[in-house]
Amino acid sequence: MTDKEIEDLNMFMVCDSLNRDALTDIPKGYHIRTCKKNELDIWAEFPFDTEEDKKKNINYMYKYFENVYSKNVDEFYKRCLFVCDENDKPVCTCFIWRAYDKVNTIHWFKTLKQYEGKGLGRALLSYIMKDLKENDFPVFLHTQPGSYRAIGLYSSFGFKVITDEKIGNRTNDYKKALDYLKKKMTKETFENLQFVKAPKILDSCAKKFKINEF
Repeated sequence: MTDKEIEDLNMFMVCDSLNRDALTDIPKGYHIRTCKKNELDIWAEFPFDTEEDKKKNINYMYKYFENVYSKNVDEFYKRCLFVCDENDKPVCTCFIWRAYDKVNTIHWFKTLKQYEGKGLGRALLSYIMKDLKENDFPVFLHTQPGSYRAIGLYSSFGFKVITDEKIGNRTNDYKKALDYLKKKMTKETFENLQFVKAPKILDSCAKKFKINEF
């Protein structure tokens, strides 16, 4: 497979216990707030770096919103967070969502490319994870090998790579991604990755639903 093909494969991670040493505060000049109801377009375009990709995927994002969040829109706007600059421009986003009404999951973690490297993603992940209680764990997420920087960040918080061959109706392609990750990550970051079988609750929930809620 080419690197481009590998970048979009499925990977899943789980955090059973937070590494509090990974937590940081929001950098000076930035603040965290919820997504406003007139900012759904901003949220829907956030995962994509080019205007072409935004246009190509916008209908998918609206459909995802309808399928996953429309049953509880108020909860979406309560949970969906933006890191904003001093002009209140959203530059990073992420939130925790109760997928399948059973498990906590990280949704739509993304920092705009021109704001990467400023510690904003770590600060936002810290913000949503730091007050979780023991019974809020495990926390799950879906990612892709192309997000190798985010995978390294998740790992520092205590997330481990799930090794089950399938999660619900999706194939877990982590084995195909390992050589790619080894090339892209620093030696230390790659060697610090941990691997684990998924708790049964994840697969049992995911199999009951046709829609992937994380």
